[in-house]
Amino acid sequence: MQSSFLWGYVFSSMVGGALADRYGGKKVMAGAAALWSLATFLTPWAASQSATMLLAVRVLFGVAEGVAFPTMSTFLPKWFPTHERATAVGLSMGGFHLGNVVSFLATPIIMSHIGLAGTFAFFASLGYLWLSVWLLNVESDPIDSRTISKSELQLILAGRSKSKVKGSKSPSLREVFSKMEMWAIIVANVINNWGYFVLLSWMPVYFKTVYNVNLKQAAWFSAIPWGVMALSGYVAGASADFMIKSGLSIVRVRKIMQSIGFIGPGVSLLCLRFAQTPSAAAVIMTAALGLSSCSQAGYFCNVQ
Repeated sequence: MQSSFLWGYVFSSMVGGALADRYGGKKVMAGAAALWSLATFLTPWAASQSATMLLAVRVLFGVAEGVAFPTMSTFLPKWFPTHERATAVGLSMGGFHLGNVVSFLATPIIMSHIGLAGTFAFFASLGYLWLSVWLLNVESDPIDSRTISKSELQLILAGRSKSKVKGSKSPSLREVFSKMEMWAIIVANVINNWGYFVLLSWMPVYFKTVYNVNLKQAAWFSAIPWGVMALSGYVAGASADFMIKSGLSIVRVRKIMQSIGFIGPGVSLLCLRFAQTPSAAAVIMTAALGLSSCSQAGYFCNVQ
């Protein structure tokens, strides 16, 4: 049931990026948000019908959310110059991680007041509220924005990395997959998300089963690491951009941050087996996720 979300996610991650390139990130992200909010609202109903229906809604949820990262990766290179991009990724992903914090802490409280179905409806309504703000205030490219100043637009355009000329033919999939850099990003993404999604779905269960803490306590122990990850992701991004501005090559900076982002969590999780209390485990989890955020200033920036 947990993994069914990722069945849809795998498919739409590939298709969503192509759609965002073709139709613009604003429209694709808006459609995805409308769909994942609908899937959120339908989840308790689907669970009351059958396991098959719940699986189908979970797959739909994954299809919608799989679009988010590829679409974000079309926005950032257009809206931020190269030397500010790691900071931009840190801020964007900080919102993603803070969403985990809020949901972990708020869900038990909301559920105690309006029940299980009401909690899903509440989060779905937040999605549609966000969607209305998004449609009214966001453009896919700063060139199309009515609110940006001329000086800021010139700064962004001057700092963009070299890309294909508008109207030129996109490379074929065969050409894309022939590049070693592409495979480096794919492998890094597999490794990073293996750890990320296992911790995201497994952490509350871990604290409940290993240390026998209740739901509210498990929420607190699970939320703290994500909160630290949100902050450390910004610090990692700002540090990477500072090193680039100081003269270090972009490739060297990306490799430094990626090395920290993989070796740090690996060592931290190896230490987890020695934790004797939930507090000690939370500290180790916090170190793992905090160091993992350096990947955002590593391979994640290379996607763009």
